[in-house]
Amino acid sequence: MVTERLEVRLDKDRRRKLAEMAAAKGVPVSEVVRRMVDREYDEVLKQQRMEAVEAIARLEIEDVPDPETLCRQLSGAYDLPDLP
Repeated sequence: MVTERLEVRLDKDRRRKLAEMAAAKGVPVSEVVRRMVDREYDEVLKQQRMEAVEAIARLEIEDVPDPETLCRQLSGAYDLPDLP
């Protein structure tokens, strides 16, 4: 449910383009704008995820040892008692 109103000032050419898109899709201009906001937001999130993937890929991470070796390493590092 739409609950807020937003005023956006457009030049005549952009207003015409919006009206044409709305007519072609058979929806109000406001729906075209909402859809464009959703698409752009999805693009921003996609770009952020790609940047996170690239940052992770640049990290120099050693191979994780098998669980048994990892358990011994952690036990030794933190003086944990041996598990039964």
